[in-house]
Amino acid sequence: MESKSHALIAGVFAIVLATLAGLLALWLGKDEIQRTPYTIATPLKVSGLNIQAAVRYKGIKVGKVTDIDFDTKVPGQLLLNLDIVSDTPITQSTYATLGYQGVTGIAYIELDDDGSKPAAIVKDARLGALIPLRPGLLQEVEKHGLAILGQTEELSKRLNTLLDPNNQKSLINAVNQIGRTAAAWETLPAKLDPVLIALPQTVQQARDSALAFKQFSDNAKATSTNLNNLINNMQAEDGSINRLSKNVENLSTSLQYETLPAINGLVQDARGTLRGINRSTDNFNERPQSLLFGAKPPVPGPGEPGFSNTGKNK
Repeated sequence: MESKSHALIAGVFAIVLATLAGLLALWLGKDEIQRTPYTIATPLKVSGLNIQAAVRYKGIKVGKVTDIDFDTKVPGQLLLNLDIVSDTPITQSTYATLGYQGVTGIAYIELDDDGSKPAAIVKDARLGALIPLRPGLLQEVEKHGLAILGQTEELSKRLNTLLDPNNQKSLINAVNQIGRTAAAWETLPAKLDPVLIALPQTVQQARDSALAFKQFSDNAKATSTNLNNLINNMQAEDGSINRLSKNVENLSTSLQYETLPAINGLVQDARGTLRGINRSTDNFNERPQSLLFGAKPPVPGPGEPGFSNTGKNK
């Protein structure tokens, strides 16, 4: 009877201990952090993403993925439900991308914000607070990988065309021509050596020519300055040109008022003398005897002896 009571007491103690342990575990596991539900609606692939995957904001863990399901209203669209710590600064410019942990391929949600719209998210009537999902690095690589593969295929086709037997002959000819050109270039330095040796002398001659031209320019400038000074001196009020002009003016006045009248008088006297000589010549021609007997006396005028009223002289 005593052994049965001990067993009953031990069983009750075990039950109470288990109950206390369960209550302690529930109390210790109780999450008092407040979380806010968000939704990601996207047609993109989410390979490697599982329920309970981490949600990070700029690298800090702020929540987890609670559900992944298809959108029954929009075919091909996925709905990702997130629980995020309420004090996380989620705004209208916050966006999500898929990140991958090392080489395991396990995906997580990476949140970031470009700061373009700092206002709070406006909740959708059906889906609640929506966060857009943008293509991640792997998605961009996959997207551009197809284009890269297409370009690689096109490049391969062009290489095959380039290496066609007919084109190979052209390439060989081009290589041979390049070889001949290189050989010709090898002889070029030997031809250029005399030119390079004479180059310093040529440069010195060019410098001497430039110096001589500069001296000539300076002399021409000095000559031009002297000529300008000479012209200015000649054009001055007491200069040679003005003095010559005054002398010419005085000479003109002297000729006009003194010399020309005297010359005119001499001309008149010469004309009278010539008329007298002409008359003497005419008388000599008419009466050569006048050279011996003298000139014929003039006809007497009125009141002179021998004057006749009839107009005939005796």
